[in-house]
Amino acid sequence: MPIQPNCLCAFDPDIQATAIHLTNDLNSLALQERTWATASGVTGKAGDILLIPSAEGALQKVYVFTQDTLDEHTAKDPWLLAGLPSKLPNGIYTIAQDTQKINQEHIALGWALAHYNFDRYKSQASSKDCTLMLDQHTNIKAIRNSADAVATVRDLVNTPAEDMGPADLQDIIEALAEQHNAQVSTIVGEDLLDENFPAIHAVGRAAEHGREPRLIELNWQPLAANDGINNPNLPKLTLIGKGICFDTGGLDLKPSSAMLLMKKDMGGAAHAIGLAGLIMAQGLGVNLRLLVPAAENAVAGNAFRPGDVLPTRQGISVEVGNTDAEGRLVLCDALTYGSEENPDLMIDFATLTGAARVALGPDLPATYTNNETMWNALEAASRFVRDPLWRMPLWDGYENDLSSDIADINNISAGPFAGSITAALYLRKFINDTPAWVHFDTFAWSPKAKAGRPKGGEAQGLRAAYHAIQKYFGI
Repeated sequence: MPIQPNCLCAFDPDIQATAIHLTNDLNSLALQERTWATASGVTGKAGDILLIPSAEGALQKVYVFTQDTLDEHTAKDPWLLAGLPSKLPNGIYTIAQDTQKINQEHIALGWALAHYNFDRYKSQASSKDCTLMLDQHTNIKAIRNSADAVATVRDLVNTPAEDMGPADLQDIIEALAEQHNAQVSTIVGEDLLDENFPAIHAVGRAAEHGREPRLIELNWQPLAANDGINNPNLPKLTLIGKGICFDTGGLDLKPSSAMLLMKKDMGGAAHAIGLAGLIMAQGLGVNLRLLVPAAENAVAGNAFRPGDVLPTRQGISVEVGNTDAEGRLVLCDALTYGSEENPDLMIDFATLTGAARVALGPDLPATYTNNETMWNALEAASRFVRDPLWRMPLWDGYENDLSSDIADINNISAGPFAGSITAALYLRKFINDTPAWVHFDTFAWSPKAKAGRPKGGEAQGLRAAYHAIQKYFGI
C-alpha cells in the first residue's frame, strides 16, 4: 500500500500549522514552558517530547529534545522526527524557523514512513493523520516515491506465504508494469526446462499446483520528454531478486523455529521490485530490466535431493550439498540470463545466508561488488541517505571451498566458516564478466521496532542503491 498521501504537504501561507522546535536544552525554554515541562514529567532528556498548550487549551507548539546540538549529521537523520506522529494529535505541523537547518527532505521521509502500518489482516485500519508541511523547495514527489518503495518492500515481506506465492509475485510485477508502461513476460513450470532454466525449476518443482516456479521479467525504458520515443542508448541496468516465497529447507528440512520467518525469504525480490518501482516512478534515465526467479522450496516426492547434481543455464554442474541453500540455485540461472544482455550494472538482492547476520547483525546488509567505482558510489550514498551498508570481501582464497568430487562445484562450502563470502563467490561464477555487479545479502527484517521502522519487513540498502545508481551513471 502507498504511504498516506496526506502525511506531507507543500507550504501554504493560508494553512495554520503547529510548529515543531528542536532543542537539547530545557533551560532555553521560557519560564512558563519549563514549569509546564516539570508538571508534565519532561526532564529534557534526548527523545522527550513536550506539548505546549495555548491559553485556550489547543496545541500551540511542540518541543523535541535531542541528544546534542543540531549539527550537520543530526540535521540529515531521517529518523529524527519519525517517533513524533504516533505521539501527536492529528493535525498539520511544520518545522519551526529556528530549526530550519534541518534537511527537510530527509526528515520528511522518516515522517512519511512513520505512517506505515501493515493492517491487511486487521479488522480496524489505522486512523493516524499527522501532516508535515514542508518548505517550497522540498521535492515532495521524490519523498513519496522513496517512501512508497520502502512501504512496498515492507508489505511484500510482511504478507504471509499463503498470499505471497510465485503467482502473487507475478501479479504484483504485472500491476507495476501496467502502472509504468513496462512489459512483462513469465516462464512457468515445465517451460523453465524448455527455456534452459533448470536450477530454478529444480528448486520449485515440488510445490503444489498453482504455485509452480517461474522466472518473471520486466523491461522498461523512460520515454523521451519531447518525442515520446524510447532511447536505446541509455545505460543498461539489471535488477535481480531472490523470490523464494517460502523456504521449508527442502528435504534438509528446517526446524519449526527456523521456519517462522520464512515468509520473508522472498525479501530479495521485494527489494528488487521496490527499487524498480522507484526508478520508474522517478523516470530515471536507464534501460531497466527486472528479473525475479520465484519458487517455493517445498517438500514432496519430487523434491530435489541432497547429493543430486543439477545442471544450470551457465553449463556449470552443481552438486547439492544442502537443499536449504536453494536461493543461490535460483539466482545462478537468473544471473546468467541477466549477464547475457551485457548490462552496464547488475544488482541482486537476496536473503541469502544466516552467516551474514552472524557477522553483521540484522541492520547491515552484507554488500559485495566487483567494481570499486560502484562501491565508492554506494558508500557515499549510504552515508548521505542514512541507509547503512557494509562491504564484505570477494576473497578468492575461499573459492576452493565450493569444490565437488562429482560436479563442477557444490552449492555449499566444505566447512562452517565464511558462509556469506562463499555464497557470494558461488554467485560470482555466473555473472560472466559483468563490469559492475553488486550483491546484497540482506535480512529484510526489523526484529524490534524503532521510530519509523516497525517490527517486520524492512527495506535495507534500497535507498542507498538508488542514489548510487544515479551517481554511477551520472544521472
